[in-house]
Amino acid sequence: MARLTQELLCNEAAVFSALESQHQESSLYGVTDGKAIGTYLEQKFKLYLKEKYNFLDGNSASGIDFPDLLVDIKVTSMKQPQSSCPFKSARQKIFGLGYSLIIFVYQKLDDSLNRTASLKIIRTIFVSAERTGD
Repeated sequence: MARLTQELLCNEAAVFSALESQHQESSLYGVTDGKAIGTYLEQKFKLYLKEKYNFLDGNSASGIDFPDLLVDIKVTSMKQPQSSCPFKSARQKIFGLGYSLIIFVYQKLDDSLNRTASLKIIRTIFVSAERTGD
């Protein structure tokens, strides 16, 4: 199995976004909690990547989704952009996070007839570490 790189991560994020935008998911029907939607999308993306690549999977303690690549995932709604601040200190705010971000911007659509939801991924953005400062 190939080792995941930042370049592969970005390419796969684009492919995943197109696939996920076509997917109907019953477990998301009626869900309005952005954190739950973000967790769903992050976990699904990581499972998608694990089928093809080797990578160190981050955890809550490390705070970064891909610690070996120094990349974290953020998921935010087009309707209500994420307001939580990723900065833990004034130093990070000025000089940057020290890691890159891959951001999925979605629009959630509920299908009441089929009782499913779809996440249309509107944008997939990579922000390099040196551009994460305020």
